[in-house]
Amino acid sequence: MPGLTHIDADGAARMVDVGDKAVTQRQAVASGRITMSGQAAAAIAEGRTKKGDVLAVARVAGIMAAKRTSDLIPLCHPLPLTKIEIDLALDEGGVTATATAATAGQTGVEMEALTAVSVTLLTLYDMAKALDKAMVLSDIRLLAKQGGKSGDWVAPVVAAAQIS
Repeated sequence: MPGLTHIDADGAARMVDVGDKAVTQRQAVASGRITMSGQAAAAIAEGRTKKGDVLAVARVAGIMAAKRTSDLIPLCHPLPLTKIEIDLALDEGGVTATATAATAGQTGVEMEALTAVSVTLLTLYDMAKALDKAMVLSDIRLLAKQGGKSGDWVAPVVAAAQIS
């Protein structure tokens, strides 16, 4: 199957050999959102949840998930991350999570950024489900990547200035 790097000529799954690729600085930014009731968002903002600091726990969970991406996603290479940063923006309708992952390596960190965002949002759900079981996770996506053979990429609706 041409164009699919994780599929060999016979259609079997394979881990891509990156051994001959140059080590370059790479970064990826991903985001996602969890929407919730105003009462749940207010309880999180005011620290009125039974499970403690919801945002702090979610941030740590996202960082841990990024570090374990190769254990969770088949065929992902284990990467020595040099940075994983989780930004959480709480508003009256929920939380937007943005993850930035970086490495000096032979393959990109898009999956690490996406995994970090996903687990951050799942942890927010777990920590606040007693307040609102109808929360919705949405809009998990790659916003930008930098480095590597394919170069830089920015999602069409994201301004390049949003990448640091």
